[in-house]
Amino acid sequence: MNNLKIIGISVETTNQNNQAAIDLGQLWGRFYSEEIFHKIPNKESEEVYAVYTDYESDFTGRYTTIIGQRVSTLADIPDGLTGKEINNNKLTKYTAKGEMPGAVIATWKEIWENDQTLNRAYEADFEVYGPKSQNGLHSEVDIYIGLK
Repeated sequence: MNNLKIIGISVETTNQNNQAAIDLGQLWGRFYSEEIFHKIPNKESEEVYAVYTDYESDFTGRYTTIIGQRVSTLADIPDGLTGKEINNNKLTKYTAKGEMPGAVIATWKEIWENDQTLNRAYEADFEVYGPKSQNGLHSEVDIYIGLK
């Protein structure tokens, strides 16, 4: 999971005043309504990634979210899309289980509550939406947190 290359669409947001819920809801809507997944070249899998990066400070500051897919190269980024390479030396994995997006939101709240003890790097964190992410009440999404 180290050295990931992602191409997708992005937005800068913050967790303040529920802004991320609005911005990320719109970004997810755009990803599917504009069928961004058909515009991503050199895909390595069909899984969808939500990457959190370019942190201003910690989870209370501004950051960028990219929704996209893992690719083999960033040499060919289509107009209007964003590419990012993620180099985490150390990751810890959480698995959100239950109905989405509620289960993911609840898991992030748990991560934020443990922020001090996790020793987060605040370089890049990401969620992986694979085949199990669309199973209603039995959905599962893996969340990877970059550590120092």
